[in-house]
Amino acid sequence: MTTIPLTRRGAEQLKAELHRLKTVERPAVIQAIAEARAQGDLSENAEYDAAKDKQGFIEGRIKELEGKLAAAQVID
Repeated sequence: MTTIPLTRRGAEQLKAELHRLKTVERPAVIQAIAEARAQGDLSENAEYDAAKDKQGFIEGRIKELEGKLAAAQVID
């Protein structure tokens, strides 16, 4: 497995972004999806489509950050 060199500051920034995505962004987009579903017909619901797109981006970024942090080699 290839390691990714990161500075201590860079690793902390990635950890902070990962924490924010998991604790703030993910719950917010889940709430937005729930609200859009409550509006009815999903086939013509732009808010639902936008929320699902944002959820896909957030989940992809979470996986990317987890992969980088798992392969990280902290350097000074």
